[in-house]
Amino acid sequence: MKKITLLALLFSLLTMLSSCALEKRDISPQPESTANYAEHPIPATPYNRKDWPHWIDADRDCQNTRQELLIATSRKPVEFKDSKHCTVISGEWYGVYTGKTFTKASDVDIDHIVPLAHAHRHGAENWTKEQRKTFANDFENLLVVDDAANQSKSDKAPHEWLPPLKSYWCEYGKRWERIKEKYRLWYSSQERITLNQLAETCLE
Repeated sequence: MKKITLLALLFSLLTMLSSCALEKRDISPQPESTANYAEHPIPATPYNRKDWPHWIDADRDCQNTRQELLIATSRKPVEFKDSKHCTVISGEWYGVYTGKTFTKASDVDIDHIVPLAHAHRHGAENWTKEQRKTFANDFENLLVVDDAANQSKSDKAPHEWLPPLKSYWCEYGKRWERIKEKYRLWYSSQERITLNQLAETCLE
């Protein structure tokens, strides 16, 4: 009888621990709080996308940043709009946010992992135009993604939005931090909490 009771207790304990682990992996989005700006005031100058030159043709070969990323990440040779080879129309791209595969260039967006507007609010307000251009076209901060996922994300931080595909959370957190450290952008407290949770998914 004692053995049965002991086994029952052990089973209950394991069930509780399992439930805790599942809850730990479920990271709920949280809205940004103005309290996060106590030490870092909200920028006086509003964000304007026109101030961030993006999709530039840095090497003047007629292929801008978007086209070059599409070419570099396609799983098969891309097809161009015409013989000039300036604009990609098809290829094969894996969307890491959703796990979906796309063959039409018009179905994918180029996402800034750390969004331009987020950077503006977290330390980039006074950057020069050249600094903003470098950030906006940095391949390390760019991903080919599902256009719907990109629109859903908008300019949100990890505590406000995460990729639907949970298996990408670990890499997403790493890349987010890499870019913020590279450009010395500051973190909000809520953002830090979520990034720590994402780091824990790397151990699973």
